[in-house]
Amino acid sequence: MFGLFNKKKKDGFVSPAAGTIKSIDQVNDETFSQKIMGDGFAIAPSATQVFSPVDAVVDFVFKTNHAVGLKTEDGKEILIHVGVDTVNLEGKGFTSHIQDGQKVKQGDLLLTIDFDLIKELVPSTDIILIFTSGEACKVNNPNEKVEAQQENIVELTK
Repeated sequence: MFGLFNKKKKDGFVSPAAGTIKSIDQVNDETFSQKIMGDGFAIAPSATQVFSPVDAVVDFVFKTNHAVGLKTEDGKEILIHVGVDTVNLEGKGFTSHIQDGQKVKQGDLLLTIDFDLIKELVPSTDIILIFTSGEACKVNNPNEKVEAQQENIVELTK
């Protein structure tokens, strides 16, 4: 507890959520699995919160709170999309803790999701992260458990 105020900032990119990490090609949606929007990865969630994986500006929060766009100072654009077909829920089960244009720090809470409410209503509750600015993404330990804000989960190349 005493180390709380001496917390060292993590470098680079960290996991936005707790759960099981998987390669983007395992996502149950062709738009994501075929990398039409870009490369990335997914997390089958084990907790209800999604955190910022980087220091960034919130580029947009989709009006149904199921998707968030982030832009880093060095130009990376990141889409965090929760679930497949979740737009059809019209926001039911999603709470946003951010707004367009807001600066966020790595580890800031972005969204809270009631997965118990939505899991029977959609084909997948995967938290999908896409690098829409063109980075290639390699998952370091596919199908392994990760914690929220865990480092070294992926390797990025341009």
